[in-house]
Amino acid sequence: MVTSTTSPARPGGTVLVTGGAGFIGCAVSPALVEAFDRVVVVDNLHPQIHASGERPADLHPKAELFVADVADAATWDTVLADVTPDVVIHLAAETGTSQSLEESTRHTHVNVVGTSQLLDGLNRHGKLPRRIVLSSSRAVYGEGAWADVDGKLFYPGQRTSQTLDKAQWDFPGATPVAMKASETFPAPVSVYGATKLAQEHVLQAWAKSYGVETVILRLQNVYGPGQSLINPYTGIMSLFCRMAMGGKSIPLYEDGEVRRDFILIDDVASAIVAGAVSPTVQGEPMDIGSGEYQTIGTAAQLIAAHYNAPAPHVTGQYRQGDVRHAWADVTAAEEVLGWTPQYNLAQGIDRLASWIDVQPDVQPA
Repeated sequence: MVTSTTSPARPGGTVLVTGGAGFIGCAVSPALVEAFDRVVVVDNLHPQIHASGERPADLHPKAELFVADVADAATWDTVLADVTPDVVIHLAAETGTSQSLEESTRHTHVNVVGTSQLLDGLNRHGKLPRRIVLSSSRAVYGEGAWADVDGKLFYPGQRTSQTLDKAQWDFPGATPVAMKASETFPAPVSVYGATKLAQEHVLQAWAKSYGVETVILRLQNVYGPGQSLINPYTGIMSLFCRMAMGGKSIPLYEDGEVRRDFILIDDVASAIVAGAVSPTVQGEPMDIGSGEYQTIGTAAQLIAAHYNAPAPHVTGQYRQGDVRHAWADVTAAEEVLGWTPQYNLAQGIDRLASWIDVQPDVQPA
């Protein structure tokens, strides 16, 4: 649920949310119900996330749900026969970085074809929205930019199996820098990241041709209450919690010093709502993160302390497609949308762990 010191602006009209029954969609639904006259959700309730196939309890009861596939043209003929969206929030996507290497067709079909089918449907039915908000990902950057010893930026590209097998985690003599859409060139190193960048390009080309506003938000590592506890590709924070609650020592990949920008779902939800209702927008992507980085080891230590579990341990393992460091410069979102993150890592972990602790039938990982 969105927590904010101010109520969202109320543009009224209709908002259409793809993938709106998922983790982020459920979190934004209360604020969208307040801001819009009608909230319509399209989601296929995929069993990887929705085991029961039932409407999620966290989706606001006033949100209308169409259970359908965004990549199916017939979906949009059905939905748009009844719905005239003023704003579209496009959340629907396959998100697993490692899974995308094994199921590249599935990720490409949902993320890229799903986007083009949505846009074709809007055009086919003559229902162009005023604005489309896309939840993109920091995965579009790949390893991002690093600075050499003289402070000059360069792009090292994807780490190879050969270097990782030698435990050469960082790029020698280089320092990573924050990801900033206006300065950092996107160079994805995963199939997932490539499909998210394709989403951005397809949307921007289409929207500029038809005069539709775009808000593209490149999200860092999202976590928090409401996150799927059955999806093995959800993310490490809920997995770490389930390990620690079972009394296990959390294993840390590489050397435990991988940097990440963990952003609580509350802050992500407020950013997306701001993107939907803000009177001012920019067409270029903006970065959404906590405003600081933490190491994987720090996150694991905080979680272990919450559960009084053994200290985390470094394994030296690695995962193909993972980048070494990633965190966001959130200046653009602050200036354009008037949005700022409200939660630090300790507060976020406390909220996540406290929520997991009261969930029924949660099994230690």
